[in-house]
Amino acid sequence: MISLFHHALSLARLRLALPAGAGAGAPTQRPRLRARFVVIALVAAIAGCAEPDAPLPSLKIDATRVSVSGISSGAYMAHQVHLAFSSTIDGAALIAGGPYGCAQGDLQTALSHCMHPDQAPELAPLNDAVRSRAAAGQIDVLSGLDGDRVWVMHGREDKIVSAAVTAASADLYRALSPQVAVTVDADRDFGHVFATAAQGDCRADDAHLAACGFDLAGEVFKQVVDADARPAAQATGELLAFDQRPYAEDGHDPVLADRGYVYVPAQCRDHTCGLHVAFHGCEMQADRIGTRFVAEAGYNRWADGAGVVVLYPQARSSLMPLNPKACWDWWGYTGRDYDTRDGAQLRWLKRVFAQFGIAV
Repeated sequence: MISLFHHALSLARLRLALPAGAGAGAPTQRPRLRARFVVIALVAAIAGCAEPDAPLPSLKIDATRVSVSGISSGAYMAHQVHLAFSSTIDGAALIAGGPYGCAQGDLQTALSHCMHPDQAPELAPLNDAVRSRAAAGQIDVLSGLDGDRVWVMHGREDKIVSAAVTAASADLYRALSPQVAVTVDADRDFGHVFATAAQGDCRADDAHLAACGFDLAGEVFKQVVDADARPAAQATGELLAFDQRPYAEDGHDPVLADRGYVYVPAQCRDHTCGLHVAFHGCEMQADRIGTRFVAEAGYNRWADGAGVVVLYPQARSSLMPLNPKACWDWWGYTGRDYDTRDGAQLRWLKRVFAQFGIAV
């Protein structure tokens, strides 16, 4: 790949050095326009030579210690994953999201009823839909929720998703199983952001992280991963990129980026560890913000302290199907069965779990 890059770069320099009309059959366009075409060709050559990332590492995962979290569209996704695989997943943290099934497979419904509507989503139809899908085997049996820990979080300054929508996800859990331990935290003075422990003005940066002096990732760990967890002074494990493509099933495009990330604490290379799946929000994908979320949200220090591997799947932006902000599918852009075990993104996650020896 490096030699091809150098070849393309040399060709670009040669082309840019030639005056208009030089060489046999040379075009007579202005140098600036010619330079644009050369740059485009160079970028295409480099992109075409990119080598795929390595697959997920072989790790020993304790299948009784699997949890999920997510913010915004990631919260909707975490809710879907928890209900689909509740017999395996034992904890879910939902940050600034809403209830399972709210969008009913329709983008307009998602925007009008599941973000900041005049009133909360109606609980009874959502409850009925979940129970119907469980009875049909489209998601796990509801007894799988018994004993699970759920933490629902909403900032008081959130203008994107209303407090009523977020509260509806907690109400739905309580309606589905009285044995779920549901905790709601709606008293924090920040908006639609992923708050970090750093002190600052608590305003979202370009990565939708905010220095609020509140360790949101740490609270996720204490609430749904390990109540006795303590963070390491700094993250000392490995943040690894991996190729997400091999885990997609043929004929079921999950609309994910080529590259995902996984954080592996040092002790998890040789010893059995838990697994936590952290779903980013819209416009928080690595293709847009680099490793800001996966490296700076705060999960990794806690993962070191708790002995937990953190999986950071990455969605991708797309115009066909329509998902320009790389949100997770909570309205049906991957297909009608998007929020069931047969949905493309849940099928992908099922194969990732299998890689770790987790049967769902």
